Amino acid sequence: MTEPPRPPGAGDSGAPPPEATPPSAPYGSSSADEPPTAPLSGAPAPGGYPPPGGYPPGGYPPPGAGYPGGGAYGAPAGYANNDDKTWALVAHFGGAAGMFVGGGVLGWVAPLIALLARGNQSPTVRAHAIAALNFQLIWSIIALVGWILACILIGFVIGFGAMIIGIIFGILAGVKANEGQLYRYPMSASLIK
Repeated sequence: MTEPPRPPGAGDSGAPPPEATPPSAPYGSSSADEPPTAPLSGAPAPGGYPPPGGYPPGGYPPPGAGYPGGGAYGAPAGYANNDDKTWALVAHFGGAAGMFVGGGVLGWVAPLIALLARGNQSPTVRAHAIAALNFQLIWSIIALVGWILACILIGFVIGFGAMIIGIIFGILAGVKANEGQLYRYPMSASLIK
């Protein structure tokens, strides 16, 4: 079992870990020949971590247990909740995947699904889905024209190039969306508002 990630600033300071007090001594006390010690600030209360009786089934601590401030893992900055982040990532990364799988002409499907599924409920998801949909529509049309023109050999270059552009910028937009930022696609037009 691995340890959950620590909040920023709670990493190892490079100093050796403090020595443990014997199990017979209560928390914050010391032996008879040492002066009494106070609990560290931010340290859990006696018996607070882990809780008496252990953790719930599954072995994970309850949200907020053991970390200063008691904050549980929540939605990243820029999103109201984790569902918004997920749908924004579906719009961008799904557009890139659609360009790859669909030969450059299906990049618009995932952003459209994200827009229809969550666009009316979340303005953030709507903004991400519309940006991805506008970009992927333009480049899907260019790729389709390129594949149609492939009959005269020059279209192969256009179709393949449009597919590569859709994949690269879809991935870049997904990375920015993961950070909570709206990505402004280059070479895009506002077809959908």
